[in-house]
Amino acid sequence: MALLSGNAATAADKIDLIIDTDPGADDVVALLLAMASPDELNIRAITTVAGNVRLDKTSRNARLAREWAGRTDIPIYAGAPRPLLRTPIYAANIHGAEGLPGVPVHEPTLGLAEGNAVNYLVDTLRKAKPHSITLAMLGPQTNLALALIQAPEITQGLKEVIVMGGAHFNGGNITPVAEFNLFADPEAAEVVLGSGVKLTYVPLDVTHKILTSEARLQQIAGLDNRAGQLVGDILNEYVKADMLHYGLPGGPVHDASVIAYLLQPELFSGREIHMSVDSREGPTFGQTIADWYGTLKQPANVLWIENGDAQGFFDLLTERLKRLP
Repeated sequence: MALLSGNAATAADKIDLIIDTDPGADDVVALLLAMASPDELNIRAITTVAGNVRLDKTSRNARLAREWAGRTDIPIYAGAPRPLLRTPIYAANIHGAEGLPGVPVHEPTLGLAEGNAVNYLVDTLRKAKPHSITLAMLGPQTNLALALIQAPEITQGLKEVIVMGGAHFNGGNITPVAEFNLFADPEAAEVVLGSGVKLTYVPLDVTHKILTSEARLQQIAGLDNRAGQLVGDILNEYVKADMLHYGLPGGPVHDASVIAYLLQPELFSGREIHMSVDSREGPTFGQTIADWYGTLKQPANVLWIENGDAQGFFDLLTERLKRLP
C-alpha cells in the first residue's frame, strides 16, 4: 500500500480550500491547525452545519477558533440547521453542551458573513476555475448535498472532497457500525457520493490509530502560548469519553486528521475502493459499506485512508500551533 503524496502543496501552489464543519472539539483543533498553515492552505471560507451541537453553537465555535487563531480575514457562513430528511441528532455527550469541552466559551467579536453557506458554495464553485477548490468536510455533508441538489453543475469547480467520516475495520462510534457524521445525515452523504466528485474518506479506521498520549498532550501544553493551552485543555477533556468507552490509552482527534492529510499526505496510506452508504431504517442505518477487498467488483469511487503516522501527526500539530498567538 503506497504512501500518499498527491496533495502536497509548494509555496507557489497553495491548496484553495473551503472547510465545512460542525465544531465540536476536534473540529476546533482542525480549524486551528488549518489557520496556522497559510503557506500551504488558502482558506477561502469556513462554512458551518448542525452536527455535534446546534447550528448557532457550531457557528459560534467556528468564530471562536478564528478569533483564537487571529485569522479575521476568513469569512464564516452559517449553513444547514438540520439534515436533509432525518431528525437532527447531536453529540453533546461527547462535546459538551456548548460543543467545546474544557474551555470557557464567549460570543466572539466578529460576526458571520452575510448570506448562507449553501448559496456561498453554489456561487463560489460555479465561478471557480475547473477542478480548483478542495472541500474539507468535517461534519455531516448536508451543506454540499443541498448545493449539489440545487446546482449539480458545481462539481466542475471541485478538485477534491475530503470527508472525515465512515468506519469499516474499526466499527462505528454512534452505533456498532455507523460513524456519527454519516449517521447524522446519510442521505446527504449519498448525494455527494453520487455526484461523481473525487472523494477521499478519512474514517475511524485511521483516526482511532492517531491517539493522544500523556507525552503528546504535554508536547502541546508545553508550547507556552494561548493556542497550546486551549488545545491542551480541550483535548484533555474531549478524549476522556473515548478512552473510557473503548479502553484506549489515548483518544482520537478525528477532524484534525483531514487537515494533516492535506498538509502532509505522506503521513497516511490507503487504497481506492468502492463504498456505499446505508440509509435504510434499521440497525445498519448510516453504515459505510467499504469494499476493501473488491469483493463486489464495482468501480472504485473513494480513496479510503486506513493508516496514519500518529507521532508524525502530533509533531505537525504541535509545530503549527506554536505559530499561533
